[in-house]
Amino acid sequence: MRTKAKTGLMLFLILLLLTGCTKTQDPPAENASVVVGFSQLGSESSWRIANTASMEQSAKEFGFSLMMENANQKQEKQIDALRSFIAYRVDVIVFSPIVQTGWDNVLTEAKKAGIPVILMDRMIKSQDESLYTAYVGADFYAEGRRAGEYLIRKADTLGTDHLRIVEICGTTDSTPMRDRQRGFMDVIRKDPRFEVIASVNGDFLRSKGEECMRELLQQYGADGFDVIFAHNDAMMLGALDVLEHTDDPAIQSIIRITVDGEKEVVEALKAGRINCVVQCTPHLGPFVMSLVKDIKEGKKVRKTYHPDEGVFSDLDDLTAPEVEGF
Repeated sequence: MRTKAKTGLMLFLILLLLTGCTKTQDPPAENASVVVGFSQLGSESSWRIANTASMEQSAKEFGFSLMMENANQKQEKQIDALRSFIAYRVDVIVFSPIVQTGWDNVLTEAKKAGIPVILMDRMIKSQDESLYTAYVGADFYAEGRRAGEYLIRKADTLGTDHLRIVEICGTTDSTPMRDRQRGFMDVIRKDPRFEVIASVNGDFLRSKGEECMRELLQQYGADGFDVIFAHNDAMMLGALDVLEHTDDPAIQSIIRITVDGEKEVVEALKAGRINCVVQCTPHLGPFVMSLVKDIKEGKKVRKTYHPDEGVFSDLDDLTAPEVEGF
């Protein structure tokens, strides 16, 4: 019994000594209690993957906890994710809407729960703008205009009087699809040199871009169109996969315009395989998390935030240091 008592006393003293030497844990970071619910629409492209990485890295830098759900291109999964964020009582909801419509009910639920909503990369269509606090993302209409403005410059340089255009569009009813098309058309429609002979849905996917290109070549032939305007890099890369395995000299003269600016495409531009890349940055995380911080601090925020973007093309100096992809 004495041995057991001595052993217990020694253990007690050791524990007491260790407790006295243990450093008190640092208090949690100021923003550690902020929980952001983030619904990403998918991982369909390099742009989307880089965008997700930007959100994860920025949340870490701001000290926020990020709950992320990937909707895999399904609106019903995204709505379920938003409802799970509401049930969890996150501090702010951020999501990239797959399509523009069909969000009023779930966003009304978020509003009633007092949870601010930030739209990232894509907009929604709603009669009630109070359902979201702010939008962070590209000005897609301006991107479409930049594509059209490049084409006018290119036509002037070539001295051509007629260019037939095929358009490979993004996901039907999505904001970038609608606005890029509208901006592009608004620039070229009054110029009689340009004729859009086809607009097909490539759903922002490389595989669909390849499929669309095969169908367009089958329908019009390699000499049946002069310009390809793809709404994103993934679809343009899919189109290139087909074009560059097509044994027809007419392929070489087709003008190729794309939107995003990922590294593979910028390298293709420098190699002369693409003519124009309209920038659309995926690095929106710092903008979003800064906005989350302002909202939590009760600061007044703007409704819309656009990053600075530009254009790289074969009419410019492609050796400039800023000509690089993400």
